[in-house]
Amino acid sequence: MTRFVDLSIPITNEVVSDPEVMRPKIQYMTHENTWEQIAMFFPGLEKEDLPDGEGWAVEMLELSTHNGTHMDAPWHYHSTTDAGARPAPSIDEAPLDRFLRPGVKLDFSHLPHGHVVSSAEVEDAFDAIEYELRPLDIVLVQSGAVYGTENFTDQGVGLGAEATLWLTERGVEVVGTDAWSWDAPFSHTAKRWAETHDPAIIWEGHKAGRTRPYYQIEKLTNLEALPPHGFTVSCFPVKIERASAGWIRAVAMIKD
Repeated sequence: MTRFVDLSIPITNEVVSDPEVMRPKIQYMTHENTWEQIAMFFPGLEKEDLPDGEGWAVEMLELSTHNGTHMDAPWHYHSTTDAGARPAPSIDEAPLDRFLRPGVKLDFSHLPHGHVVSSAEVEDAFDAIEYELRPLDIVLVQSGAVYGTENFTDQGVGLGAEATLWLTERGVEVVGTDAWSWDAPFSHTAKRWAETHDPAIIWEGHKAGRTRPYYQIEKLTNLEALPPHGFTVSCFPVKIERASAGWIRAVAMIKD
């Protein structure tokens, strides 16, 4: 028997999971007020002609490709990849065989918000769960961020360039986090930047895609429901031409 675990947050007006400038907007048109839309196709149709006088339900959305649970393409991080050897692929160029693969979960939720996870900490985490990483495994990070709580965008750990490259060196091409970003929250990085003015710390996990391309899932949820390994992840992105990201319905499948 296979158990399905929904790892996706909803796209909603009600729960804040993005900065104000990036929040989605959903306009709901319901059965009570849409009969005229149908009448446009059938001249002379009156509301009373429809069963119970009802039209259809339709929603209009104003969205960023980075709203909700989504997958970043290498194009999001930089214009080139493979150390400048070729243009970075957009989400419509993503190889589909990467998005239905064995998953492994690393739990860093005990670490403080804003912590940048090192490659040594990643290696220790694999040792702790007694798992040998394989090429094309999908690596999910339980960051300590909790969807639906206040200041969600400031929560969770991030993986910097060192840890990200450690994973991609070993053949990982898809990763994910339940935080707003794969990198440490900007609010925490900004404090470090004010002290050092080191540009290498800004968006460093994403920018690791300049060296080797990889795909990155953000704003997952329910990772605490997953075992460390022994599950399959399905995370196919919506195909949007030349886009930096695509929405996904991320699902874990566990055989009980």
